[in-house]
Amino acid sequence: MVPVAGTRLYHRSVNYELFMGEALAEAQLALDDGEPPCAAVAVVDEAMVARARDRVRETGDPTAHAVVAAVREAARRLGRDRLADVTIFTTLEPCAMCVGALLQADIETLVFAAPDPDNGAAGGAIQLAQSAQLPRRLRVVSGIRRDEVEELRRRAAARGAPARARAS
Repeated sequence: MVPVAGTRLYHRSVNYELFMGEALAEAQLALDDGEPPCAAVAVVDEAMVARARDRVRETGDPTAHAVVAAVREAARRLGRDRLADVTIFTTLEPCAMCVGALLQADIETLVFAAPDPDNGAAGGAIQLAQSAQLPRRLRVVSGIRRDEVEELRRRAAARGAPARARAS
């Protein structure tokens, strides 16, 4: 394993750049649809099993976050609710609801590009992902393709679109 600056250790065998690129492509679609450029993909053994983007505005559902949608789709496609072999790649540090979903699904690894100091629950605003008070913890890798995600967020702000869903 090789360390990534400012993050936890990560596995060399997983193509972090490739899968974060898939999340970035989905985030661009979200931005094109007037949503925040937040997206996630679920990966098992180098195979993408789910992809999702924020759809809060489109659906009127405040829980329609990309991470939750990716977890739901991965569980559906894999036919099980325990997803320990799934890695979630997301463009923005997930909120408390999303980290809770990852923990409840037994997901082992979370990879995110950009921190969210306002709402992030993997160390940005609060630390749920690795809380000693909880029975499960996530392995967290951050900073993968961060500059590209931050550029997407700047473009969202320039268009008047939200860079992140309200209070998520």
